[in-house]
Amino acid sequence: MALISTEQLHLYHKMDRKIFSLLVIQLARNPSQSLLVMALWLWLESLGYPSLISKLVGISLNTINDVANEAESCLMCLELENFPIPKNGGLLLTTTILDMAISLKFFKLRRFSIIYGVKYVLNETCARIFDDILLHVLGKTYVSRLLPPYPYCRPMINIPGFPHPLFGKFPPIKFEEFNCDSFGRMMWTNNRLFDDVENEDKTMFLTFSKGFPVTGEEVRHFFTINYGVHCIKSIRMGKRNSNGQVLDATMVVNNLETLDIILNGRRLAKFDFNRKHIWARKYERRE
Repeated sequence: MALISTEQLHLYHKMDRKIFSLLVIQLARNPSQSLLVMALWLWLESLGYPSLISKLVGISLNTINDVANEAESCLMCLELENFPIPKNGGLLLTTTILDMAISLKFFKLRRFSIIYGVKYVLNETCARIFDDILLHVLGKTYVSRLLPPYPYCRPMINIPGFPHPLFGKFPPIKFEEFNCDSFGRMMWTNNRLFDDVENEDKTMFLTFSKGFPVTGEEVRHFFTINYGVHCIKSIRMGKRNSNGQVLDATMVVNNLETLDIILNGRRLAKFDFNRKHIWARKYERRE
């Protein structure tokens, strides 16, 4: 399989690196937030939107700064449950530059798919193409330790702001080459990122009302009728209480897109069927 050097990789991502440099050097924006902004823009491109990054090349610094501010609004919309969405969608400049409608509501409704997509691009692309720029910006202050003095080894750095509460860790910068073919296969499939997240990330926690028993068959029937026959990977009903009723269950859906569709931008969704109730939310593992 073909190997691509760091220099070749940087050349391939020349425009991405140029815009990232403008963000963190000339505009002096926060490095961790700038990484997330770039990951968001690259993810949008993978989804089929026009390349916002290529359109920013040659535009004034003030405009780039304003578009980055809109991207940070998108990130805040992912983080905050009650983030206000203006009637105009809140992304007027981004819409103008892309020449394609896009709104903060899009980020609210596809929250979990976008979080994973941004996290994936952050780890698989941004960590590889912005390493030297980060070293330049952060300097020796944040170099936590050095790799053994082998040829071409680079320091591993801690990026302030990571691990991020929503997007997790930023991987250590410690490579000189990587496999180009496998990288390409990992990143894109039919213009869409692989949905290869762990089952835990695709798990929903369901609760039921006391006095109105719900069976596993009823749960499966309700969701497959409303969200597609293949939407569920597995259902695990909870333990029965003293009255013999199951009050909760965990359901693994087949992909993050289904999870977002079910929740429809809500942290807690309520469903009524046959005079019974189901409350659904994203499963969060407790340490």
